[in-house]
Amino acid sequence: MYKFECEPRLSFFYDELPKCGLKGSYDDRAEQRTCLICGDRATGLHYGIISCEGCKGFFKRSICNKRVYRCSRDKNCVMSRKQRNRCQYCRLLKCLQMGMNRKAIREDGMPGGRNKSIGPVQISEEEIERIMSGQEFEEEANHWSNHGDSDHSSPGNRASESNQPSPGSTLSSSRSVELNGFMAFREQYMGMSVPPHYQYIPHLFSYSAHSPLLPPQARSLDPQSYSLIHQLVSAEDLEPLGTPMLIEDGYAVTQAELFALLCRLADELLFRQIAWIKKLPFFCELSIKDYTCLLSSTWQELILLSSLTVYSKQIFGELADVTAKYSPSDEELHRFSDEGMEVIERLIYLYHKFHQLKVSNEEYACMKAINFLNQDIRGLTSASQLEQLNKRYWYICQDFTEYKYTHQPNRFPDLMMCLPEIRYIAGKMVNVPLEQLPLLFKVVLHSCKTSVGKE
Repeated sequence: MYKFECEPRLSFFYDELPKCGLKGSYDDRAEQRTCLICGDRATGLHYGIISCEGCKGFFKRSICNKRVYRCSRDKNCVMSRKQRNRCQYCRLLKCLQMGMNRKAIREDGMPGGRNKSIGPVQISEEEIERIMSGQEFEEEANHWSNHGDSDHSSPGNRASESNQPSPGSTLSSSRSVELNGFMAFREQYMGMSVPPHYQYIPHLFSYSAHSPLLPPQARSLDPQSYSLIHQLVSAEDLEPLGTPMLIEDGYAVTQAELFALLCRLADELLFRQIAWIKKLPFFCELSIKDYTCLLSSTWQELILLSSLTVYSKQIFGELADVTAKYSPSDEELHRFSDEGMEVIERLIYLYHKFHQLKVSNEEYACMKAINFLNQDIRGLTSASQLEQLNKRYWYICQDFTEYKYTHQPNRFPDLMMCLPEIRYIAGKMVNVPLEQLPLLFKVVLHSCKTSVGKE
């Protein structure tokens, strides 16, 4: 959840590597490259070209969801990090023109490219026009209506060339400058029994996308699922955080003091993630190098997830009381960045989503494992094995939620759709200046605590 002093704070991880059974290096860093679509910092090779997470996710959603956009100008809008969300038509057009490969999108809707060897493609202007106008999507729909549909009951099944997206691809991983982008994100979570976006992920449900909900069926939890979930929960340190967060009444907390407290909390939370890895039931199934890559790439996401769930009472209780005693200066308020405002909005909304779901320890443990087992991370030696492990815990989590929450058929997709948002927020916090973090936490914690207190 925290970006501050991320490299120095990871230094003690090196000391723990021999104890944890891990030994590796963080030297293999991705080069600082720019996205060929918008110029933002690229995170790797996605669908054949070098791009950022935002454009990667946008392209996948556009193709999977068969979206047809319109340009209100001359179909030649400027694409930059700040302006890329202003015209979806021109953004998708540039993705196709730069060579993003639709065939590299996985057929089963799970995260990760379908074939890592598939490179960029150059398609004709006529084919691009057919995609942009929706003509190609209509032809595919006619083809599959004439030849039957596939079973979408699980992420492992072949989902047809219509490329049904996974929960991880449904949420936007790029910032929406206009209000409608954020409102679309809100509507996707709340206010509807079956949001429109869900029609594109029927494999998450036990009913047809075009039929009403079936009545809940009595069922039992698979013994193997129960055993694996128990092992995951046993690997967690669910004891209260030990970092002191008690402040005398009347004491005015300074920015430096609050920042130091946030650093100590981050240290403790990160150390718990390192200890967690040693206890994982699949610890012996992956290489030392892969564990190093996974932890160095996901530790912020793991901390954020734990702070919003199993440690939320302390974070939004004791820590909120500390931040309430901190008064930012006028200069701090005026200099607060747009990046910070976006993080605040998304964190507040995500907090309310988790508060609404009341995530159990079992669900948290599964979500954490699924997020950790990210086969898209650069430098992994066993991506296919990671993919299988990811699917294993995906199925287990689905099995558990459908068993325990029979009358909440949307619960499992709701949980899974939180993960890409956590990944996005964690990535965005890297861009928030260090000196703005105390104010960011004060606003988020105060807003969340106040709103929950009114319920």
